[in-house]
Amino acid sequence: MDATQTLSGHYPYRGRRDFVARAWQLVLPYFRGDERWVARGLLAAVLLLEIGAVYMTVLASTLNKDIFDAIEKKNAALFWQQLGWFMLLVVVFMLVAIYKIYLRQALQMRWRLWLTRTYLQLWLSDRRFYHLELLAKRDEARTDNPDQRIAEDLRLFVDATLALGLGLVSALLSLLSFLGILAAVSGPLEFAAGGQTYSIPIYMVWVAFIYCGLGSFAAHKVGQPLIPLTFNQQRVEANLRFALVRLRENAEGVTFLRGEASELRGLDLLIAAVRENWWKLMAFTKRFTAFSSGYGQIASIFPLAVAAPRYFAGQITLGDLTQIQFAFGEVQNALSWFVNSYGTIVDWKASTDRLLSFHAAADEIKQRVAAQDAVRVTSSDGPAINVSALCLALPGGQRIARLDHFELGPGERVLVAGPSGCGKSTLFRALAGIWPFGEGYVELPSGRHALFLPQRPYLPIGTLRAALCYPQAGDRFDDSTLVEILQACGLGGLISRLDESAHWTQQLSGGEQQRLSIARALLMRPDFLFLDEATSALEERMESRLYEELARRLPHCAVMSIAHRPALARFHSRRLEFTGSGSDMRIVELAGC
Repeated sequence: MDATQTLSGHYPYRGRRDFVARAWQLVLPYFRGDERWVARGLLAAVLLLEIGAVYMTVLASTLNKDIFDAIEKKNAALFWQQLGWFMLLVVVFMLVAIYKIYLRQALQMRWRLWLTRTYLQLWLSDRRFYHLELLAKRDEARTDNPDQRIAEDLRLFVDATLALGLGLVSALLSLLSFLGILAAVSGPLEFAAGGQTYSIPIYMVWVAFIYCGLGSFAAHKVGQPLIPLTFNQQRVEANLRFALVRLRENAEGVTFLRGEASELRGLDLLIAAVRENWWKLMAFTKRFTAFSSGYGQIASIFPLAVAAPRYFAGQITLGDLTQIQFAFGEVQNALSWFVNSYGTIVDWKASTDRLLSFHAAADEIKQRVAAQDAVRVTSSDGPAINVSALCLALPGGQRIARLDHFELGPGERVLVAGPSGCGKSTLFRALAGIWPFGEGYVELPSGRHALFLPQRPYLPIGTLRAALCYPQAGDRFDDSTLVEILQACGLGGLISRLDESAHWTQQLSGGEQQRLSIARALLMRPDFLFLDEATSALEERMESRLYEELARRLPHCAVMSIAHRPALARFHSRRLEFTGSGSDMRIVELAGC
């Protein structure tokens, strides 16, 4: 079963009512997916070790009682015998604890990696990552920082889910195991009132339930504000990280503009948001810590205070008293799972909400794009690209340009001209099939390769060879071909750096990046090449040289260029020009350049 299909369609984000159901649907796919047998095996092993740990705790309780009974009776032989058994139990318990953590960590990592790959597929499929960013510019329900949700929230979700789930299992096992012990050793509580004697059977069990019930209710009331505050803290922290990465990526541009002070002001606002929310988080955390620490400390002496009268009355032994304290502590810990885990629950709830809202936004984007009037891109058996009744629009629905009919055949050269911002790049996006906003039809020849080169090329971090061959693998072309292409594009000085790894967007000038992009086109040899001001950073001589190389090396490739320099007209035989203004802008095909 495909990973994205197992997650798809489960998360229409409706608030708190169906939160548990949606969170459960986030948990299940891994244990039903392609790694299900490994996942189930690891989970079963961890659960068995958890059961073993609880069983040994029960044995420890019994041994602890026998040890104190031996002390009370001054029976040295029995004391040392029981102490020896206790030490053996400690060794076995250590082994169980070690492998319980080891296997749990293995399950954590495998689950996290599986979910990460699944969410990456969800984000990148159907161009959701692109459409999310487009609509985020005008949408109130913006899905902020998808990178943080995939990298950080998935880790928190997996860690917290296992911690809470296994903790709950352990709590239930401890509760079932020690309730019987507590009921057996506590006995009835007898007291006189109004001249009559009353007896409360297994009174320590009732005391434990009342104490923990009140504590859990109070914990929820005190800690409830932590959930939205934690959610918001993750958001503002991610915003700050994104701003810092963006500043690092654009360090040169900021430096040229002397924009350090402006950047600092913007970062100060983000830091202020982090600080403001953190102080609120601190205030409520302080209240919750005060409650939980007092609750835990009182619980350590509470059973002694309640059971001591029966010990002083000679109704129970010292061993019974210590076993009551031990069993009450285990029952209290089990019943206090909610109180003890509240901080983890808060983090888990915040991370799960962010993952579910991300998934809901991704599904909603797909539905919205599919539901609206859209540019229909289909394939055809012919050799040319055909456009008919094309109307381009913005994501908000505002129309920006129209093209009644256009055909681009093999070997043709077309220049696209018009004022800046009129929609020339949007036309290219529609021809690429990535711009659904608008209406009309685009027919693309099946089996033909189209390559689009933007003004600012994308160069992945890695070797220069990988950047040049992108998106193909770095070993797709032999060295002699790469050397020839680099020399043809005036990049001979980079030949010795083919296997050097670097952040090439920062290493190369704008002109070098554009020349590398043209070199990429010469390597790929597309059937259709679209240049969106892809040579604007070059001097005219180098620009002309590259267009000559394209004409010489790719004679049958159709080339469509967006450019403002009149000198480039000589490399094109036809011209598309944007005329008019606003929604009346039309794209008119002229006979020649």
